[in-house]
Amino acid sequence: MKTKHFYSILVVAVVSLLTFTAFSVESGDSQCKTNKDRIKFSHSFHNELVECAGCHSSVKGSKSLSVSLLPKKEDCVSCHDVDDSDNCMTCHYEDVYEPLVPKKSKLIFDHNFHLTKYQSECSECHKGLDDVDYSIESSLVNPTMENCYQCHSERKVATNTCEACHTSTTDLIPVDHRVKNFVKLHKFAAERRNANCVMCHDNNTCESCHSATNRMVENNSEVNFFRPYESGVALIDGAKHQKLNKIHDLNYRYTHGIDLKGKTSECQTCHQVETFCVECHSSTGGDFAMGGILPSTHKKPGFFTIGVGSGGGEHAKLAKRDIERCASCHDVNGNDPNCIACHMDNDGIKGTNPKTHARNYMSNIKGDWHFDDGAVCFNCHTDSGARFRLKATGFCSYCHKN
Repeated sequence: MKTKHFYSILVVAVVSLLTFTAFSVESGDSQCKTNKDRIKFSHSFHNELVECAGCHSSVKGSKSLSVSLLPKKEDCVSCHDVDDSDNCMTCHYEDVYEPLVPKKSKLIFDHNFHLTKYQSECSECHKGLDDVDYSIESSLVNPTMENCYQCHSERKVATNTCEACHTSTTDLIPVDHRVKNFVKLHKFAAERRNANCVMCHDNNTCESCHSATNRMVENNSEVNFFRPYESGVALIDGAKHQKLNKIHDLNYRYTHGIDLKGKTSECQTCHQVETFCVECHSSTGGDFAMGGILPSTHKKPGFFTIGVGSGGGEHAKLAKRDIERCASCHDVNGNDPNCIACHMDNDGIKGTNPKTHARNYMSNIKGDWHFDDGAVCFNCHTDSGARFRLKATGFCSYCHKN
């Protein structure tokens, strides 16, 4: 009896939930909408006709981000006849006349101060809007920390305390730090010539994990290599001291290829493989020069085939299976990918070059190749029709037919 009563309650609950969901969808629940669903708009189009302040009229006098800075109906009047009911659909979706909803900001910012005292231009902070329709489509619509740091730095043009701009200092982690393996690879980010770690970290930050020892002086050779500190190390005077254990055995230079092939070790935790490996594996290297140890896979018949429809041979299969291993030898020291030596489309004629993409690859996407000459597509697609956006010509004709 209790079981039957339980199922009756469960059925009622499910029906109620489905009814509520259907009602929400039919009524156009505003909580599910973005401003992209409320209004038709194009920044790239309006950028040619009006200044930013022409639409965002309240920005210059704004001292806080808690007030909406989005355009209002009054801002549109200077160009649009808002009383002409026949033209409503130019900007509005049918039966959708909701006000735009501002995004809540976690920053403290005074537009009036920056625009008046420093005569800043909107495009100095809000970049890329002239290439998109809606602001959410631009990855740089909000200024990056690097941009702000031009003034908010140790030079003291403006304060660089976190509390001056951030309403909460909890979990202030840059986007590029949120990748899964950032802790393992952070040393390479810190070694870059343009590294900007000092925006947030001082000289003591590294020492909280990497305490200095006299062993680190000899820690650069393949014979005396020691692992940095790892979790579980006891604290000494509040600092996590390094646990100096040898990570590789004495014969590891002869057996490391096994770990590499099986991916049982994360070599990039300590080594920049694109540059580290080539110290030995190069035509001028030591005992392990690539000229003397060509991988066995490369010696198979039909490893490399040329011609449309040939399939590319075994090398194509290996590249699709594990492109990382190919790059560890072939794309070193920041050179262009070796693949483009053959995989080029410099005439824009479809079907005459080695096939790289599946049929209709990204044909329904408005990608950055439409407006950015630096798009990665142009590494291979180099015909003039692509560069000058000539529809039905060359590369563009892949999707834009006559």
